[in-house]
Amino acid sequence: MNSKKSFNRKEKVYTILSKSYVVALVMLLAPLLNHLDRNFSFFFGLGIVWLILWVSGFNWSLFGFSKITGRTILRAVIFTMFLIVADTCITLIIEPIFGEPNLASLKGIKHDTVEYLVTLIIVWVFASFGEEFLFRGYYMKWLATLMGNKDWAWIASGIITSIYFGISHYYQGPAGMISIIMWSLMISAIFYKNRMNLGLVILIHGLHDTYGLTMIYLDMENPLAEFIKAYLSNFTFK
Repeated sequence: MNSKKSFNRKEKVYTILSKSYVVALVMLLAPLLNHLDRNFSFFFGLGIVWLILWVSGFNWSLFGFSKITGRTILRAVIFTMFLIVADTCITLIIEPIFGEPNLASLKGIKHDTVEYLVTLIIVWVFASFGEEFLFRGYYMKWLATLMGNKDWAWIASGIITSIYFGISHYYQGPAGMISIIMWSLMISAIFYKNRMNLGLVILIHGLHDTYGLTMIYLDMENPLAEFIKAYLSNFTFK
């Protein structure tokens, strides 16, 4: 009897949370929690996602999860290399205008192996998995469904989600927000073309952040950025 009541409660919760308009309400309510702490917004959204996942009987396909194969990993590596090049070019344009992003919270990992490894674990769990699970698997996918699940709805959802994602990183300053919006648009485009392969964008996010953290740990400038600057210095514009 108790198990039947529990099942009925879960079914009722799922019926409510799976309403198409709920994702819009969550996206509107979550930022209000930033007044308490900037992480509350993220964990509120993630909590809703885990609740939906639980009451659905852990139906991961609701968020675009599918089996990660060797081909998925290979594609993730290739996409990551492309994104690093694109992100570097965007950064070279943005930073002279808006300055460098505020990454003060990561300065502690410089030449500190333990701190670096701990940060890597946190990034893979909460940034690559957590953020993609929330922003692409829930916000983008479910918002596209709310708008009709057509191609145009996915494109619009990707743009809205990317801006939303960038603004959520307001603590990195204007340069950080703009570069993250541009990066998120590229990730959203990849998910748009791979709607049932959330694992792909999770891997891309993790590999991309690992590269960035490694540069900070080694206290190195982005070698690709230095190469581009050196290459462009060979040209004179009249």
